[in-house]
Amino acid sequence: MYKLKNYMEDLVIKRTDEILKSMDVCKCDKCKLDIIALALNSLPSKYVVSAKGELYAKVSELEQQFDIDVETAIIKAAFLVNENPRHNEE
Repeated sequence: MYKLKNYMEDLVIKRTDEILKSMDVCKCDKCKLDIIALALNSLPSKYVVSAKGELYAKVSELEQQFDIDVETAIIKAAFLVNENPRHNEE
């Protein structure tokens, strides 16, 4: 059975942990999820259905501009969430 997946989710989640290590921002679970959501909303979706599609997405990931776009989106989202944290909201 085929499954539709936004490959960008895996990439942003993986890169968020790496990028936040070097930033002075809140890293609680709520803030991290807000950062990931904001970053994903600012990036184009990369949906894949087959193993071939995942391979294509991984090759695209290696392109320098693609990596810079992902990193920039995460950093911008981290600063925005840090300025307006929602971790105390219920």
